[in-house]
Amino acid sequence: MARAPLLQLSGISLTFGGNPIFDDLSLTVQPGDRIALVGRNGSGKSTLMKVMAGLAEADHGARSVPPGITVGYMEQEPDLSRFATLGDFAASALPEGQDYRLAVVAEGLKFNPATPVATASGGERRRAALAKLLAEAPELMLLDEPTNHLDIQAIEWLEAELSQTRTAFVLISHDRAFLRALSRTTLWIDRGEVRRREAGFEGFEDWRETIWTEEDEARHKLDRKIKAEAKWAVEGISARRKRNMGRVRALQALRADRAAQIRRQGTAALQFESGPTSGRKVIEAEGLSKAYGGKTIVRGFSLRVLRGDRVAFVGPNGVGKTTLLKMLTGEVQPDQGKVTLGTNLEIAVFDQTRARLDLEASLWENLTVDPLMRVAGSSDQVMVRGQPKLVVAYLKDFLFDEAQARAPVRSLSGGERARLLLAKLMAQPSNLLILDEPTNDLDVETLDLLQDILGEYDGTVLLVSHDRDFIDRIATTTVAMEGGGRATVYPGGWSDYAAQRPQPAEETVKPTAKPGSATPAKSEPATRVNGLSFTEKKRLEDLPALIGRLESEIGKLSALLADPELFAREPVKFRKATEVMAERQKALEAAETEWLELADRA
Repeated sequence: MARAPLLQLSGISLTFGGNPIFDDLSLTVQPGDRIALVGRNGSGKSTLMKVMAGLAEADHGARSVPPGITVGYMEQEPDLSRFATLGDFAASALPEGQDYRLAVVAEGLKFNPATPVATASGGERRRAALAKLLAEAPELMLLDEPTNHLDIQAIEWLEAELSQTRTAFVLISHDRAFLRALSRTTLWIDRGEVRRREAGFEGFEDWRETIWTEEDEARHKLDRKIKAEAKWAVEGISARRKRNMGRVRALQALRADRAAQIRRQGTAALQFESGPTSGRKVIEAEGLSKAYGGKTIVRGFSLRVLRGDRVAFVGPNGVGKTTLLKMLTGEVQPDQGKVTLGTNLEIAVFDQTRARLDLEASLWENLTVDPLMRVAGSSDQVMVRGQPKLVVAYLKDFLFDEAQARAPVRSLSGGERARLLLAKLMAQPSNLLILDEPTNDLDVETLDLLQDILGEYDGTVLLVSHDRDFIDRIATTTVAMEGGGRATVYPGGWSDYAAQRPQPAEETVKPTAKPGSATPAKSEPATRVNGLSFTEKKRLEDLPALIGRLESEIGKLSALLADPELFAREPVKFRKATEVMAERQKALEAAETEWLELADRA
């Protein structure tokens, strides 16, 4: 028996500023769907997600959600004005007595519910919106760039959580590794049309190129047919004019079809121009130590950066990656140690906070008032790598049309804001790039292009990112900041770092089979401490806390289900609580069994 869809859109049409975003769009989301929603920045991904959430109204068409089904949406810029703390906001829709759900999610996302709204950063607000959605556990989750502002450990936790959930979700993300791991279906928005592929993000780019190739071939055939028909119309025999008017009308129809075809958007004209060649030694850091308010950022850290190096800095949020970058460039002074900068350095900075953008000013004004880009005596030109260029022409290089030039930056999507910041950055020659979270919100095509030009860039790159795939493609060296002042340098990218992280040297002990038990067919190589690997020892230490948390959750659920009127009063809540209870009991049994096995071996 076919299951009822969780959500259905039928014949959706929507225009913005007179331009069509979607026309006669229809799609269905079924229980258990794991959908990657992909497309260029500005193609309408977030708008479509808001239509799916019921937060944006289409000009035409219908949205249908069956009774009793809840659809949750992760807001990119949530309204927290009515709440004192982020936890108050995140728990605002939870039933009484179910705050434990938020506590579980907060731990995984490294989100502090007690953070006052007044002092919360944009990243903390986004994490609060994500925690709210995960804690509420609706039947369908709509996730718009959930990995933005998460560190790699939190991304891996979220990836694991979503991989085991039975909840359906639609996901927008620039993180290739995240999309590959989680998606089973791909929705691709391209020029107002949504194409569906019953396969995950892996292979999407090959599928896209195949469609574009077929499209180009069809357009070429149509052009040839129009050319042949136009030649006949000119050379046709006048005596047959009446009989041949049908062919003339057919030619007009062919030309109308060709004119109606929407040209594919090109790629942004990204280009870093290297300034004068820097000295071979770009940065020499010796014995750096730095602490803020009793928190140690680094202790005894040394690093040598040579011309052409690509150094990635990874670690949890708040560990001090940006502070270390600022120390290495001389913007912040260390408490101990010294930094020596090389000669001839011209530094360009991509700031993760987008602080160089005035959100209330227009795109035009953001470029023309920049002192590094201003052209004296001209209000319609900017200085681009030493040459004056028309503002509109330069914006078109970054895929902004003339109508957008006078629009406020606030009206842009996150990816479009990132492109505008790149436009400002790339107008100046440089030989040392500081890129602090450059991948946030960029679409896959722009990310590909950014990777290519960074590969060709003659200068040196210092990079902070939580995008594992991007780090692997760019970095030649990775600095892992693990907290407590520990910062370790590893050759290679993220995958190389993950493979190289050393375990403490420990005695290897062969496990002994119990009497009467079967001899293991194969033992996994592992470093042993008292019969356990390092990872198993850590797991043994962590399991009691997990068991205690599961027991607490089961106790609260039992108290909830003990209400004899619950089923009649709130059947959906009763069903969800029963399902969660079964999941937690199964998880508790597995955790207790694992603890007993590890404790016995230890």
